[in-house]
Amino acid sequence: MKNIAVIGYGVIGKRVADAINVQDDMNLVGVCDVISDWRIQTAIKKGYSVFAATGQAMGQMKMSEIPVAGSMQNLLGQVDLVVDCTPKNIAAKNVEVYKKQGIKFILQGGEKHETTGHSFSAENNYSTALNIDATRVVSCNTTSILRTLTALKRADLLDYARGTLLRRATDPWESHLGGIMNTMVPEKDIPSHQGPDAQSVDPDLDVITSAVKVPQTLSHMHYWNVKLRKKASKEEVLNALKTSSRIKFIHYDQGLVSNNTIKEMFLDMGRPWGDMYEVALWEDMLKVVGDELFYAYVVDNQAIVIPETIDAIRALTGIETDAHKSIEKTNESLGIG
Repeated sequence: MKNIAVIGYGVIGKRVADAINVQDDMNLVGVCDVISDWRIQTAIKKGYSVFAATGQAMGQMKMSEIPVAGSMQNLLGQVDLVVDCTPKNIAAKNVEVYKKQGIKFILQGGEKHETTGHSFSAENNYSTALNIDATRVVSCNTTSILRTLTALKRADLLDYARGTLLRRATDPWESHLGGIMNTMVPEKDIPSHQGPDAQSVDPDLDVITSAVKVPQTLSHMHYWNVKLRKKASKEEVLNALKTSSRIKFIHYDQGLVSNNTIKEMFLDMGRPWGDMYEVALWEDMLKVVGDELFYAYVVDNQAIVIPETIDAIRALTGIETDAHKSIEKTNESLGIG
């Protein structure tokens, strides 16, 4: 049983905390943040110990009558590993603290690969993360790219891949603060960062991505054109993709015609927040023409990295050395598959 801390109790952090809390081989010691509003108050209601990231935050928490278990330093003194889910660039500053105290740490995809020297995707490179000091769970979009392309690569079908990403404007809970309306904003650089990010996990991938920010908040959507190493049937391609337990096949002709209908299905399934940990790939839209493959899928930007983070904890701490066993354990605990 390993003791784990979550630093940053936001969109990802609260989900990581809940996921850790249902594992039987790790213990959530506490969560740490600077906020004192309804978000951290929810953590208290769930029975989580709350720690303050700064002295100022501790004062504000006490003024808000939040029972503070201690400082971030107090929390770090009790754990084997930290999952840092703070906003982009903050985690990079926390890294020096973790290193100084000799604590293993996991960062999220907003940070640069160089910050940890290792980037993680459970079905691709679990073994390379065993017992190392730090890793970065790649972003939501990169995670989806690696799951799908790794499955094709395992079947010796993948030559190269070209993808277009339609990116949500902002997280749903922040849509009142910003985002875009009545426009679409293309990223000026091709490739967009997701392709090179996937190569930080698997340098052999021949992948190029382009991305467009669109005025909605529920999820991302991807369109892919893949050059196959050989001519293959649709059945062969589907069998390859089905080797990933974290790709869920959906059907357009069953009414799942948009990201909002897919979200509604996962809400009906009883998933917390309607979270979709899987890549939702349209089976009846997938098409093979000779040695070319075309498919589309939806990515839940708030949820897809949660199972990856749990697997990363097991790899870094050495709780489980077998990737398949960890993935199965995580899937069962989160209701995947």
